[in-house]
Amino acid sequence: MVEIVNRPYGKAFEAFAPSRPDVLCLSADLTSSCEVDGFRDRYPDQFLSLGMAEQNMMSFAGGLAMQGFRPFLHTFAVFLYRRPYDQLINSIAYPNRKVRLMGFLPGITTPGGITHQAIEDIAVMRAIPNMTILETGDATEVETVLEVADEIDGPVYVRVLRGEVPRLFATPFAFNKVRTVSEGDDVLVVTSGVCTEEAMRAAKPLQDRGVGIHHLHASTLKPFDRDTLIAAARGKKGVVTLENHTINGGLGSLVAEILAEEGIGLKLRRLGLDDTFAHGASKPYLMKKYGLDASALVTAIEGLLGRQLDVAETELAGVRLDTVHSAQKAEAL
Repeated sequence: MVEIVNRPYGKAFEAFAPSRPDVLCLSADLTSSCEVDGFRDRYPDQFLSLGMAEQNMMSFAGGLAMQGFRPFLHTFAVFLYRRPYDQLINSIAYPNRKVRLMGFLPGITTPGGITHQAIEDIAVMRAIPNMTILETGDATEVETVLEVADEIDGPVYVRVLRGEVPRLFATPFAFNKVRTVSEGDDVLVVTSGVCTEEAMRAAKPLQDRGVGIHHLHASTLKPFDRDTLIAAARGKKGVVTLENHTINGGLGSLVAEILAEEGIGLKLRRLGLDDTFAHGASKPYLMKKYGLDASALVTAIEGLLGRQLDVAETELAGVRLDTVHSAQKAEAL
């Protein structure tokens, strides 16, 4: 039975920030949606509401960092790079300021449709010099990512899970270190974020059919743990990547670049949003519709191996989160 942790980020931030008076919590009018409403109420001297004005928040944060503060910006992921891109570049990335961009509802974890779904954020942020990119995949990583982000000398973008989050890992977030979830000889599977849980659902049915899966979970996307990926890819029959993002510019592109640069000639299947926007619906529905779930992974592995594995949908069932993110945010926004 998978443990479900409620609002892990809010609790983690309240444990992290008060003992660090130069850490400031900035909100763009989504305070409760980003689980920092409790921090606002209990530590008002370290909280600033910048309103629904993300461009101003970026420039403001750059100024705070220049004066020695360590601002943590809280809003939905999509509002950290689409709307304020120019300010992000000029006020934060170019001067290499210590600003932490905490992006909630990454990819299709929101039913808000294209205006709220950050589906190309990794591709955009990867292209920005000085930017570090982290992505949480479970409650443990959400609880421990703050210390990791705070130690990085320069701007950091974090894809944060919120609400009811499963605990998949027993060890904390490790910077620039890919996790080895399972080892096998046939296919290398590389996942990130919410897609890691989907790959874990498929592990036993595949093992029962004699398919050895070497599963890597990536939580640092820029920089990237090339050595672990290269070592895991050697001798495999193929590679599958699975991500909550468009397949262009994200984890799949990252892996393809490394394999090509190292001259590792393996078939690669990239699973994610295939050059499309997603519409609004629940996360399980969207993951099924756009091929980001365990079933899509099994199908991709069948294609690589050239044989049917006859895995029933019921074999892939596991502890799924509710269709809403938490009782506190029933509208999921």
